[in-house]
Amino acid sequence: MPPGYLRCEYMTEPLGIDNTSPQLNWRLEPDKNMKQTAFRVLVATSPDKLGKHDGDLWDSGKVASNDETGIVYAGKPLASGTPCYWKVMSWDRNGQPSQWSRPASWTMGLLRPEDWESLWIGFDRPRAVAEQGAQKRPLLPAPRYLRKEFKLAKPVKRAMLYASALGNYEMHINGNRVGKDYFTPGWTDYNKRVYYNAYDVTGMVKQGDNAIGSLLADGWYSGYIGFGNRRDHYGKNPRLRARLLVAHDNGSTTVIPTDRTWKASTGPILEGDFLMGETYDARLEMPGWDAPGFDAVFPWSSVNITSNISAVVQAYPSGTVKIFREIEPLSVTEPEPGNFVFDMGSNFAGFARLKVQAKRGTRITLHFGERLKPDGTVYTTNLRGARATDTYVCKGDGPEIWEPRFTFHGFQYVGITGHPGVPGKDAATGIELSSATPAAGKFECSNRMLNQLYRNICQTQRANFIDIPTDCPQRDERLGWTGDAQAYVRTACCNMDVQSFFRKWLVDLEDAQFANGDMPQVAPRKVAEGSGGAAWADAGVICPWSIYEIYGDKTVLERHYDAMAKFVDFRANNSPGFLAPKKFHCFGDWLNIKADTPKDLIRTAYTAGSARIMSRAAAVLGKKSDAAKYHKLYQNIKKAFKKAYVDKEGKIKGDTQTAYLLALEFDLVDGEMRKKAEQHLIERIKERHWHLSTGFVGTRDLMHVLTKIGRIDVAYRLLFTVTYPSWLFPVKNGATSIWERWDSWTPEGGFQDSGMNSFSHYAYGAVGQWMFENIGGINSASPGFRKIIIKPAITRKLTWARTSYDCIHGKITVGWKLDGNKVTLDVEIPPNATASIHVPGEDKAVEVASGKYTFESET
Repeated sequence: MPPGYLRCEYMTEPLGIDNTSPQLNWRLEPDKNMKQTAFRVLVATSPDKLGKHDGDLWDSGKVASNDETGIVYAGKPLASGTPCYWKVMSWDRNGQPSQWSRPASWTMGLLRPEDWESLWIGFDRPRAVAEQGAQKRPLLPAPRYLRKEFKLAKPVKRAMLYASALGNYEMHINGNRVGKDYFTPGWTDYNKRVYYNAYDVTGMVKQGDNAIGSLLADGWYSGYIGFGNRRDHYGKNPRLRARLLVAHDNGSTTVIPTDRTWKASTGPILEGDFLMGETYDARLEMPGWDAPGFDAVFPWSSVNITSNISAVVQAYPSGTVKIFREIEPLSVTEPEPGNFVFDMGSNFAGFARLKVQAKRGTRITLHFGERLKPDGTVYTTNLRGARATDTYVCKGDGPEIWEPRFTFHGFQYVGITGHPGVPGKDAATGIELSSATPAAGKFECSNRMLNQLYRNICQTQRANFIDIPTDCPQRDERLGWTGDAQAYVRTACCNMDVQSFFRKWLVDLEDAQFANGDMPQVAPRKVAEGSGGAAWADAGVICPWSIYEIYGDKTVLERHYDAMAKFVDFRANNSPGFLAPKKFHCFGDWLNIKADTPKDLIRTAYTAGSARIMSRAAAVLGKKSDAAKYHKLYQNIKKAFKKAYVDKEGKIKGDTQTAYLLALEFDLVDGEMRKKAEQHLIERIKERHWHLSTGFVGTRDLMHVLTKIGRIDVAYRLLFTVTYPSWLFPVKNGATSIWERWDSWTPEGGFQDSGMNSFSHYAYGAVGQWMFENIGGINSASPGFRKIIIKPAITRKLTWARTSYDCIHGKITVGWKLDGNKVTLDVEIPPNATASIHVPGEDKAVEVASGKYTFESET
């Protein structure tokens, strides 16, 4: 059968890429003993040529290789805007060729700055908006409306639109919105790097009269971000840059750039801000503003111009933010007269679509929260400075449907006031947003609460993977915290295909690196601008290595190796005697349960861990001297750690669960001392009545270390605990997401400290990786799952479990069922991979190639 799932740069049919040697990959169709021994790739400039097997851009010829990922294009040089159509065939283990795959494509972007031929335009003097005084608060700068009319004298063969912004934009052509993306072009350090997006708009433009327009909002560029009630972090006035390229049938082209001929105004969107919300006055609508022949009521102004910017402009390298699903509310209540509360049934990130029929000028207010107060109203205290309020003013000419464009909220509950009469459930629909990271994993078992825990993990990941991996989606923060990312990255990979997502964020992280090599608290580096310190800054090493291990993506290591090495060298040069210095920053074991682990120990342990990763990364890239250098550094830190922190009884400084976990995870104790440390760890758990006490740092490693030392019985005991603190305590108390604190809410104490109490925080969801690897039994024995270990840890607390994971080669599935002492194990291994299957109760592993297998055994 022919190969399938063809991708370029790990994206499906990408438009506007600017890597002139892009990577191609595909999957083989599932079949028993399926192994690729060779491949042939054709790349052509047109579908017709590809159909005739004419690879006028590249014909790889028959290449003897079992690689079906990371295949680097090696054809003719690619120019800006070049459409590339490609297909592949493969040869199996018997030397038999497949049929050609279905064709796929990618399109090159604008490879040279001069290709843009466009200016950065905006509108710095928006006109006053109606009823500003009635708002009882100052209005934020209104999103700008920009437009231009133009004529095309010739028939259209193909049209491509390229757009970027300092801020967020939404493009329109001839009365229709372009694309289905939100918050383009994404958040970067706008002083260093700005992305653009490309769209095929061939069907949207026509010969004759046309119009192009844009909505331009502050976004991350000049809107409110983070805490501290601050805005204008990168600049004050947003800017748009766009280029419409139309190819005609006769071979000529027409370019419509952003330039001084565009006109600007404000409109019905009075406010559009991530933290504060969106305000829309439908009475100010301008029908046809984005269509030819628009007759404006008010004169439109000339645009303001920025001729150029210093940042590099590049193609967006990942999937954009899109609608994930629409959610119907479970119920509507009225805890106070006129205050209607909609329960969406799940704590997610996005907005609410409003449906209303009311008199002209009726003002509908929507406010958002994750939980309810005891009186049934929406709890918003934990939002801190985020207003998180949307307002809609009715135009009054029948049913009206509205949704915001430039804001999102983290919420389960929507409080609506100002609605005439009692609204039905259809008055508010939840619209969930997330970056387009395809689902990769599935988990379900015989325990209802564990299934809900897994759903909560996935839900919280989607809510926080909005262009960057944020800490939370609801309050005045929403920053790319590095400590959270490194603790969770492996679980993220289990749930969704996040390869291109992290490829994008790792560039943000390197852009945020300090000149001395240290890594930041957040990336992009704004608001929380200091050193990340131990465990947080180490994301600069841990995350690239994790992406390499999961996807076999060596280019991630190549791209970030220098930054990784610079960071580890910084740590080494600031570690007198290979230990933590007297003065350094460290958040500690964040939000632990009265078990503070010494910060110098955390820093020393993580420095050892990063040095060990650097040694391995150097070896992968063939840097032998560096591999030896960093291995020696790891050994020296290990020796210093044992001398400084481990006593003769194997007790480790701090004597906390996390102290032992770090020593054991990073292999900083050996022999008899290791055995004693293992015993002390179990004692620390036992003295807590078999509960954890770990915070963000220790929780990452807790279950893995227990399994590593042969105490999976204790791991399962922790997993199934339903009393505080535990993973199932929030589930027992109605959680639909992962909480920031183990006790974000308790029946006895109610809400925790409102100053830092998110109900959508993925860090503690890192247990999801352990669930996949141990309940599901899916483990990788080599980068990219070329070699797989299937080793489910059967527990009598469950009668069955089913887990699947779409690795880069295809789907791995494991299902097991326990009936008395009899275990039935079903396994599927994808093509081009091999597996060692550890059948429960059997001493030796079974070595298999791709295919489906069933085993029965006694345990």
